[in-house]
Amino acid sequence: MSVEDSTGVATGAALHWRALESLYASAPVNRTFASRLEIPAEGRSRITFDVDENVFHAAGAAHGTIYFKMLDDAAFYAANTMVSDRFLLTTSFNLHFSRPIRGGRIVAEGRWISGHRRVLVGEARLLDEDGEEVGRGTGTFMRSQIALSGLPGYRVPDRT
Repeated sequence: MSVEDSTGVATGAALHWRALESLYASAPVNRTFASRLEIPAEGRSRITFDVDENVFHAAGAAHGTIYFKMLDDAAFYAANTMVSDRFLLTTSFNLHFSRPIRGGRIVAEGRWISGHRRVLVGEARLLDEDGEEVGRGTGTFMRSQIALSGLPGYRVPDRT
């Protein structure tokens, strides 16, 4: 798939990536967990979010739901760059917590590992402000019957 034509206008894959970014931004859950998705390349994703005490557990660090949400989303969107017609569903996800998140800017980096047809595998890691890994996860995703084009948040930008 081509990313840009000779005039720099996004085509093919890049249009799909921008539509996935729009889909992510439209999800109501992201009003609760404010974050931003960027898709820089096929099979890659990057989610940036800020952690503060609103998501802390009683011992003063980010609750595990934050780890899961951001790792699952990063791996999911990296995998969904490989599928342009269907929404994927998470069928399993394994988490590894490396260290507590006590606040600040966190980045989730997602990467597609394998699969194209029915089942895809992706992984993601969480990095703190110092670039230290604080968590890692691997997920399995399968094609659903839900057409991406039927989802209101999936908006392919104009080519012009």
